[in-house]
Amino acid sequence: MPVRSNAEAPFHVPSSARTQGLIYGSFAMRDGRSYVADVHEEGGWRLRHPHSPICEAVIINTGGGIVGGDKINLDFNIGDGADVVITSQAAEKIYKAQEDEAQVHISLRLGHGAQVGWLPQEMILFDGARFKRRLDVDMEEDSRLTMIEATVFGRLAMGEHIIAGSLRDRWRIRRGKKLIFAEDVVFEGSISEHLDLPAIGGSARASALILHIAPNLLEEAEQLRHHLSGHHFDVEWGVSLWNNMLVMRLLSHRPDHLRLMSQMALTYLRGHKMPRVWQ
Repeated sequence: MPVRSNAEAPFHVPSSARTQGLIYGSFAMRDGRSYVADVHEEGGWRLRHPHSPICEAVIINTGGGIVGGDKINLDFNIGDGADVVITSQAAEKIYKAQEDEAQVHISLRLGHGAQVGWLPQEMILFDGARFKRRLDVDMEEDSRLTMIEATVFGRLAMGEHIIAGSLRDRWRIRRGKKLIFAEDVVFEGSISEHLDLPAIGGSARASALILHIAPNLLEEAEQLRHHLSGHHFDVEWGVSLWNNMLVMRLLSHRPDHLRLMSQMALTYLRGHKMPRVWQ
């Protein structure tokens, strides 16, 4: 039986409940170790630093999700030579919006020789959600970035496979002040109908984009294909490499399979285990 959309269900979120959230974090290298140099937090968003062999920062949304009208800025500066992993405590839920869209702006700046793993857990887009995200990265020629953004469309465990709403996702990545990656994704209206089209999603309900940017990438795409080829997941995926940038795209009907394959790819590319919060 198809799931009835609750997009018309009346309820009111007072403006006082909407979040103007901010995390600013800067990281530096000293005496051969990376460390947190400065943190500023507002609006219920927090940055925590578990004990780890590496410098790890965990983003926490104490509100438990994002609603229409929320505006969140996540701003990170990674200094010369610093090696940092930034992740999130849990999957981020994007709730149904009344009118205003929720907005998230992510800014990453990487200094000379910096290494960053941007590894948030997946985003779950609820029926009726309206969400706009912008990602801006400025990196030096000799810095390294490995990142993932994954989306689950609907609360699949509750049978919510038919969703409508709005998703606007804009990425701009610059290396040495030169634009090397630009992408805009827009869904409006019946998102599930768009995803069911063979040329877009082939009825998949989970997607991910992995980027790995570093100097002197030569055969990493073929090596990654070989590494993943012996594992059988319900995931369609592809890898390409150009201009010292590896791009991997994944689609699946099974978010759990997509998550496992993403973890394998990221572990291979970074040469390190995933953050503990992913377990």
